[in-house]
Amino acid sequence: VNWCYKCETALAEAEVEYADHESDSIFVKFRLKDTDQARKAGLPDSKEAFILIWTTTPWTLIANVAVAVHPQLEYSIVGSGAQVLIIASPLLASVKEKAGLADAKVLATVKGRALEGLLYEHPFGLREGRVVCADYVSHEDGTGCVHIAPGHGQEDFAVGLEYKLPVEMPVDTRGRFVEGVESFAGQHVFAANEAIIRRLASTGNLAWSAKEAHQYPHCWRCKSPIIFRATHQWFLRVDHQGLRQELLAAIRRDVRWVPSAGQERISAMVESRPDWCLSRQRYWGVPIPAVVCKSCDAHILDAAVVRRFAAVAKEEGTDSWFKKEVAAFLSPGFACACGGRDFERSQDILDVWFDSGVSHQAVLKGRPGLRVPADLYLEGSDQHRGWFQTSLIPSMAIDKAAPFRAVLTHGFVVDGEGRKMSKSLGNVIAPQEVIKDAGADVLRLWVLSSDYNEDVRISKDILAFTTDAYRKIRNTIRFLLGNLCDFDPDADRRGREDWQEIDRWAMFRLGRLVDEVTQSYEEYRFYRVFQALYAFCNEDMSSVYLDILKDRLYTAAKTSPARRAAQTVLYEILRAIVRLLAPAAPFTAEEVFRCMPRGREDTPASIHLCSWPVLPAGWRVEEKEVRDIGRVLEWRGPILKAIEEKRSQGILGSSLEARIALTIKDGATVEVFKRFIDQLPFIFIVSQVEVTGDPSLADPVRIDVGRAQGQKCVRCWNYSESVGEQAGLDGLCDRCAEAVRGSAP
Repeated sequence: VNWCYKCETALAEAEVEYADHESDSIFVKFRLKDTDQARKAGLPDSKEAFILIWTTTPWTLIANVAVAVHPQLEYSIVGSGAQVLIIASPLLASVKEKAGLADAKVLATVKGRALEGLLYEHPFGLREGRVVCADYVSHEDGTGCVHIAPGHGQEDFAVGLEYKLPVEMPVDTRGRFVEGVESFAGQHVFAANEAIIRRLASTGNLAWSAKEAHQYPHCWRCKSPIIFRATHQWFLRVDHQGLRQELLAAIRRDVRWVPSAGQERISAMVESRPDWCLSRQRYWGVPIPAVVCKSCDAHILDAAVVRRFAAVAKEEGTDSWFKKEVAAFLSPGFACACGGRDFERSQDILDVWFDSGVSHQAVLKGRPGLRVPADLYLEGSDQHRGWFQTSLIPSMAIDKAAPFRAVLTHGFVVDGEGRKMSKSLGNVIAPQEVIKDAGADVLRLWVLSSDYNEDVRISKDILAFTTDAYRKIRNTIRFLLGNLCDFDPDADRRGREDWQEIDRWAMFRLGRLVDEVTQSYEEYRFYRVFQALYAFCNEDMSSVYLDILKDRLYTAAKTSPARRAAQTVLYEILRAIVRLLAPAAPFTAEEVFRCMPRGREDTPASIHLCSWPVLPAGWRVEEKEVRDIGRVLEWRGPILKAIEEKRSQGILGSSLEARIALTIKDGATVEVFKRFIDQLPFIFIVSQVEVTGDPSLADPVRIDVGRAQGQKCVRCWNYSESVGEQAGLDGLCDRCAEAVRGSAP
């Protein structure tokens, strides 16, 4: 197992992280014994023969019992002076250069299988070892001969099981050599490396040494480099009754991974993961309720003991295992297979990853309103090897089902330049600071706007953009609220027969917004929610619809069908926006909900108790219904630009001083524009619009901007030749005169 000598506990793979580390890299000569097997392998009996091994953990040589070669790899028997060395042929050139073997000559070559069974003397005379075969031996680096210490490596341990090799464990829980290790007892293994190398040099067994920087496993908690120890631990066998294949099937069949690449990532990890080491040797945690026979030292995990402990723990907590006498958990007559009846409690605890991994069992089962599987598990992308796996494995083992329907992974927060936040760099932005300066909803909108598939950037400039976007959304809502101050949804709503074409266009855009935002929420593409809401408020509403609507809202008769129709659309827009915004900006949404007019359907006390927005039956507008008005709106930008040019030249002041003459090449487009001729002045924010056709035009449309005819109405500020014609209403145009008299325009 992975072992942290500082924490004095075993570690699971998920508790190991890799960091830079400097190790001693050495070549060591193991003297081969003169045997018939050696002569059969082609070793000359007139010279001393050695097999040359490579290791970056000199301290593990104390526990060496074998040397592994690849059975199919070619090995060179090399003569150098009065000695013979065995080295993998593909690595011979690099070994000769490092070890100063320029004069070495290849005497013969053999396959690794021919070397199996060769005997050698341990370089410190500790024991006799032998050569074994292993397919994992690499020809990419080293010497192609791997020293085997089953007590200090998982692959070594597996080879040891295959060849029935002894498991030497000369290292205690604190990473020190135990008593009986000559010359090194009491020394920490890493500190002993230099002394071991010196001794190898003094005995003539050291062929080469150097320092090597590489990635080395460290404890995730204390950040110390770890070691590998063979110890008695509890494991969850991942291949038990086909569990691994069930896990892989559930990953691919039953779970939605966001982003989708997460499926392949976790699948690859599950395919290659070793058995799960469940036990830990810490002073805190949930105990493993095993008992230890004092007669034979057997560790016994009995279902009846587990159930009895569970019943006690439910009332008294898990510390009861350590507080009560062990007999309190044993049934009468409980005995070991050896016949022993005297027991002590195990001191091992469960891996904390197991504790978090079974949270779905502890939290979701048996609680009203909760259910298994969970709708979503959400964590950082590093949890494919952590929490997601440690949740999936016990759930499949217990329930034969995944604990989640969907899994979402996200990147980490970095500064505006993509650097990790650090106090030393001075680039840390605390959430509390953002909330204090801009409010919690701005912070939430920043999260919403971020594409979490990658690392998420935050800086003052990014937050400034988010604050500006929030302000534009809020100002749009303020406009809606301000123009609904006299609107009673139950009494004043008008049906779509009273809507103008621009109202239908706004309802079409609203329907599309609801669909897009709903889908984006369901797909966890939150940045699209932000983009859609911002674009709708800033572009569809503020820049187009609300700009066009101002004249009708401000100048039409208060209760006229035209104004009430506009307010009806504004009300539906507000009802939808506040609901769509609620998950992302809950405080703003609640504030708006308390201020807005509400009909019979909006009786909940809070926006967060309302249902998701659905447009009233029959009020959804299809795209084909607004295709013509859409063609007209396409020319709004160029026309406003042409007006602005006249204003910058000082020819016009307000755009309402303008008269627009549109000459259109396409006859069908002429008919579309003429159909909306009465609405065009309001759409383009001018006083008068004239439309004519001319098939000979070079361009699709010619825009001529001139001064409007007539006088300025003092009420609506539009220019009209009807101003002053109404008796007693001097200064008003016909439209405003009718509004003042209270009749519908």
